[in-house]
Amino acid sequence: MISVQFLLTALVVVLAPGTGVIYTLAMGLGQGRRAAVIAAFGCTIGIVPAMSAAMLGLAAAMHTSALLFQTVKFAGVAYLLWLAWQALRAGGALAISGQTTRQSAWAIARRGILINTLNPKLSIFFLALLPPFLSGNAATATAEMLTLGGIFMAMTFVVFVLYGVFAATARRLVLSSERTMRWMNRTFAGIFLLLAGRLAAERA
Repeated sequence: MISVQFLLTALVVVLAPGTGVIYTLAMGLGQGRRAAVIAAFGCTIGIVPAMSAAMLGLAAAMHTSALLFQTVKFAGVAYLLWLAWQALRAGGALAISGQTTRQSAWAIARRGILINTLNPKLSIFFLALLPPFLSGNAATATAEMLTLGGIFMAMTFVVFVLYGVFAATARRLVLSSERTMRWMNRTFAGIFLLLAGRLAAERA
């Protein structure tokens, strides 16, 4: 069940820069190491709904229901557009500024949770990723999926924390230049816009 192939596959998926990684990097640069760790935790918890949907068969239902898929998808698109605005707006939740206001742990984690919860492709991804690594024994399928999903979540948290700590380490350098801060804010906003466009183009 827990094979080298699964671990390598999961690692490649986790390492690939996606919305969660970008959000964690933004929080590390904008708020520091504490915020980066909390953001990583929020993104990890946001995997639970997708994993649960895959286990309960809801991901397959979403895949076949155009209305449900489109509803979740465009909610995710709207949220990514909001994050882009928060990166551009002076005083925004994701804006990198020398006058940064410390944000609550819940606010930081909540955004990470929503980022993954509002991504309909994540549940379909779990539906495709986990079954090939199961033993084939129906009696233990649920326990095996929970184990593999738990490992995937643990790897996600560790890798995201590493990304976030790296960003937090560069925070002082970024804050030393107004030009760099403006460039970083525009870059993060642009990435969230691109991710929103890519999600909008996705089909069930």
